[in-house]
Amino acid sequence: MARLVVFNNVTLDGYFSDKNGGMSWAHRETQDAEFNAFVAENSKSDGALLFGRITYELMASYWPTPQASKNDPVVAEGMNRLLKFVFSRTLDKVSWSNTKLLKGDLGTEVRRLKQESRENIAILGSGSLVAQLAPQGLIDEFQVMVNPVILGAGRTMFDGMKDKLAVKLIKTRAFGNGNVLLSYAPAS
Repeated sequence: MARLVVFNNVTLDGYFSDKNGGMSWAHRETQDAEFNAFVAENSKSDGALLFGRITYELMASYWPTPQASKNDPVVAEGMNRLLKFVFSRTLDKVSWSNTKLLKGDLGTEVRRLKQESRENIAILGSGSLVAQLAPQGLIDEFQVMVNPVILGAGRTMFDGMKDKLAVKLIKTRAFGNGNVLLSYAPAS
């Protein structure tokens, strides 16, 4: 059975997007070879990606472009190669390579994907999916990349969750650019 892993950037004050839905704060000019190698290595992994509509449209508007191939060739190759699932009630079709549209019940669809997949599935962005799947116990790991930025306002990746979810820290990693990766698993 596949594991479902969430990977999201957050600010020091806990936001994963600014008040306008933007994430430009997560892409700083300061280069860090170790961090860049971490990103490139993650892009080479096998498995699948799971997106909500908003994140899918954002990713599909950039990663298949010549600009993405020029700016981030390793990441672009991985993003375009990987199998992608997009959950949407409003989209009728998807055009990005290796993408399948899911329209059924989110929890049911994710349970089926986890049972049928041999490789892990990663959620990037897609806070509404995270907030819906976490209470159902369908997320196996939360990888949170804390960025040394304070926004003061924005949206958390758990907006809409009604109940507390206990998690336990399973690993950490600090990078020279000030980012810190915190990985958590559900406590129960």
